[in-house]
Amino acid sequence: MQKRRIIFVPGKNPKPPADQQRELLWRTMLEGVRRAEPECFKEMLRHSDDFKLIAWTYLYYKEIKDISRDLPWIDALINTHMASTEDIREANSWNRKFYSLLLTLADIFPFIIPLLPKPMSSSAKETNRYFTNKDDTACDIRDMLKDELRKCLANNEKILLIGHSLGSVIAYDTLWELSHLEHLPGKIDLFMTLGSPLGMKYIQHRLMGYGRHNKKQYPTNIRRWTNVSAEGDLVALGKDFSKSFESMLALNLLESIDNHSEGIYNFFRNEEGLNSHRSYGYLVNPAVGKIIADWWKEDD
Repeated sequence: MQKRRIIFVPGKNPKPPADQQRELLWRTMLEGVRRAEPECFKEMLRHSDDFKLIAWTYLYYKEIKDISRDLPWIDALINTHMASTEDIREANSWNRKFYSLLLTLADIFPFIIPLLPKPMSSSAKETNRYFTNKDDTACDIRDMLKDELRKCLANNEKILLIGHSLGSVIAYDTLWELSHLEHLPGKIDLFMTLGSPLGMKYIQHRLMGYGRHNKKQYPTNIRRWTNVSAEGDLVALGKDFSKSFESMLALNLLESIDNHSEGIYNFFRNEEGLNSHRSYGYLVNPAVGKIIADWWKEDD
């Protein structure tokens, strides 16, 4: 059996120490798999060493988050088996739809970003910091992922690369660099994006390869791509990646782009209320667990 490797690239904001964050991500991922495919859960339980976290956020923020704040909420999440009526109502509220409209307009007319509510404008500013590559930090972050991917591809491992939020942008840019700057042989078997902003024009116009032509514009080392977007996730706009990246399909750069967004709910809650974007909430969802389990069980 070809060795499986799951590589997770988290999104922005300070995180707990890498070993603690990895344990929480693995725990919630396994719970999502257990809900979808209990037998696969039993198999994966024995392969903790095959899960790799690219812990890049300390490079970016020089700050560590206290894990104790998240633990009770993650315990509550694992003991919650589906979105409640309140979760569904809040995720589809007019308030969120209004903010989604504002962000969609800002994606078309970026000059209004400074006029957005502070949390939104601050998030856009923070994301732009990655693209400006101040002090070569973005390059250093991508180098962390490159080091892992080089080893896995050299060992002919079957790779599931998961990028959450800004982590999906980092993963995409890294794959492009490995394709066109290093010409590294081999392909990622499945690229899974969770709560990804890659469908937004603001992001696409800043990606590695933007403005180049034909195959040079896109990564060429992805076999399949699956995107999962939760209802009410204000980061994951432009959810239909088969349209946003249809040229990759037309150029036969990958076999498929699948989208899972209708009726997907991220029911992570903390003291601030429902957060439809948190990685733990995505991973514990059986829809994500099913994708991971199906990938794990596939024949080589």
